[in-house]
Amino acid sequence: MSATALSHVPFLEVAVPGESLLGAWENSADSAYCRDPAGNILAANLSFARKFGRAAASFADANVADLVLVEDLAGLHAKTSDLTQPPHRATSEHRWRTPQGLRWFAWEETAFRDETGAIFAIRAVGRDVTRQHLAEEQFYRLSRAVEQSPVSIVITDLEGRAQYVNSKFTAVSGHTLEDLLDRHIEVLRDGHPHEASYQKFWETIRAGGEWRGELSTRRSEGGTVWESVKVSCLRSPAGEITNYLCLREDVSERKRLEHELRQAQKMESLGTLAGGIAHDFNNLLAIINGYAEFCQQGSQAPAALQKSLREIHRAAQRAGGLVRQILTFSRKTELRFAPIDVNHLARDLVALLAETFPRTVTFNINLQTGLPPLLADQSQFQQIVLNLCVNARDAMPSGGVISLSTTTKPGAGLQRLGADPARMYACLQVSDTGTGMSADVRTRVFEPFFTTKQGNQGTGLGLAVVYGIVVAHQGVIDVDSTPGSGSTFSVYLPLTESPVAAPVVLATNDVFPSGTESLLIVDDEESLRTLLSSALTAKGYKTATASSGLEAIELISAGKERFDLILLDLNMPGATGIEVLKVLRICQPMTRALIVSGHVTPAARAEFELLGQHDFIQKPYRLAELGRTVRSLLDTRILGA
Repeated sequence: MSATALSHVPFLEVAVPGESLLGAWENSADSAYCRDPAGNILAANLSFARKFGRAAASFADANVADLVLVEDLAGLHAKTSDLTQPPHRATSEHRWRTPQGLRWFAWEETAFRDETGAIFAIRAVGRDVTRQHLAEEQFYRLSRAVEQSPVSIVITDLEGRAQYVNSKFTAVSGHTLEDLLDRHIEVLRDGHPHEASYQKFWETIRAGGEWRGELSTRRSEGGTVWESVKVSCLRSPAGEITNYLCLREDVSERKRLEHELRQAQKMESLGTLAGGIAHDFNNLLAIINGYAEFCQQGSQAPAALQKSLREIHRAAQRAGGLVRQILTFSRKTELRFAPIDVNHLARDLVALLAETFPRTVTFNINLQTGLPPLLADQSQFQQIVLNLCVNARDAMPSGGVISLSTTTKPGAGLQRLGADPARMYACLQVSDTGTGMSADVRTRVFEPFFTTKQGNQGTGLGLAVVYGIVVAHQGVIDVDSTPGSGSTFSVYLPLTESPVAAPVVLATNDVFPSGTESLLIVDDEESLRTLLSSALTAKGYKTATASSGLEAIELISAGKERFDLILLDLNMPGATGIEVLKVLRICQPMTRALIVSGHVTPAARAEFELLGQHDFIQKPYRLAELGRTVRSLLDTRILGA
């Protein structure tokens, strides 16, 4: 080829073949090589040769097809055809086989043309970009993992303002990132039950700690979602906190199953209590029937009659308390933390169990006086006591002693169990003089469905339920047992960090206020209707009665008489109390209502409250209590008129 012809080739300074094609790239730190349109390598610089562990001269008979990954050859040839068009330059990336394995190279290619414009050589200058590719692939994998994660992921700034949310969060919450930014929603606030909880959360993460908890959130479409929430700090290379990372995992199904597990175990425990409950009720009925027959004889002195009536009343009050205790223990409710008197509850349960358990089993209680109120769910605390006592009874088939004690313990001495060293704990201990446990059994004793009882004598749920309740109350549990020497279970529940007022017991008030208003009494129990009508009429009220929900609806909708207050039973034939209340709200909207029922389920209470009904009184009640409630509602209506 003549020098004149080569003078028209772009970027070519020397009109000689071979290695001179590399020009200024001959000694470059970047890899450079030249090939003809068929892929035969014409020249390679030292940097290119070092990448492949060969001498530069050894590439004279090589072809790029021998070095480029087969899957990438098509892309390389496609770029070659692009070089036929101005500006006769192209960029590309391919994988090359080197002694170090497959490496990514990014190339800038320039075409050399003869006087006819045909390409006779291609110079490629490039760099190894394998690390960049790996980083991009890693970033892509991570971004896909975050975006497609089954866990809701939120990243916020230091003020809690959302800066990123993934698709799962959008699907669960219904909020997009734009919504959160435009409406200034505090995304980390969602689910905290009260402001004190939210502030405690902020104290933890601002101090650089990790916050964990389970929060319940009501969704716009209805229903409650339980989520396991973890919030941690994201830090800069210098260690400064720059963002907060929030992970929210839906655990509603797990909570439902846990709830059903506890409820099933409650039913098993109630079966254990059935004998004692029947014994107590039979005793109370015997007292009531006996004194009632004594009064009916008609020859007793007034003082003797009064004494008999007092005994009947006392027995009825005890029966009502027993019913309330059974309902409190057995009903399905979410955790409701409130101050409870641990000693009082333990003493009541021991009295009930003493009637139920075999006479060969005796109880010994040692309760610390002045024990502070515990913030806990009463029903679940009762479940702990009951399950541990039943477990102790079963460990003593020939009888023995169950010892129950309460005290307080500092968390510093319980750190081996995972307790908070900065907190104080209420300790409940239940010991038995039974068979004890081996080390192998002791390590599995809290596993669900693990039992050492033969046949169908036990489900293996009792101690697993106890463990779950203790964990839900942020407590810890320990067991000490030796074969032949009995067992001691120690439950430690944290006391509140701030003083909690003990439940207030109101003094009994026998005052039954009078009135002149018009009342409607709706109850399907005839004796109860008659009693209420007589008692209220004696105090000056005008009363009407209805024996069913349908009869009450007819009286209300007829409009012949306007009532000031309606005393409404919940479960009645024909129409329920809720249906009667709906008609009342339409026909006589100014009339107040008082729901009088033996048991109002959480679902029924929620439906009543949606109708604006918040006044309830539970059967059995004292007449004076009912009278004061009636008077209070009527006075409130008058003041609000």
